[in-house]
Amino acid sequence: MSGLAPWLLAGKALCIVLYAAAVGHWAGWMPSGVMPFASTLAVVFLGLHALEVPIFWQRVKRYHGPLAVSIAFTLLFGLLHLTPLRGSAESDAQSAR
Repeated sequence: MSGLAPWLLAGKALCIVLYAAAVGHWAGWMPSGVMPFASTLAVVFLGLHALEVPIFWQRVKRYHGPLAVSIAFTLLFGLLHLTPLRGSAESDAQSAR
């Protein structure tokens, strides 16, 4: 993840914090009333990111690792994972010439 824009790293970190808070809420590790919206927001994020997989399938396939990892990253981070892959298509097209 090095070399990514700071806003991409910050967004990914916020996603991880949100998912961790949701897991903590579901597991009962967090006191009641602390971030009660985390679990709902996490489910909404995962649902929206699941919609992004078929919509941005061409970008998902451009990841330079296993396809399953790219799908998992898209489910977790959505467009934050797919944004750097947009540029890789342009550079791949230029190098093919």
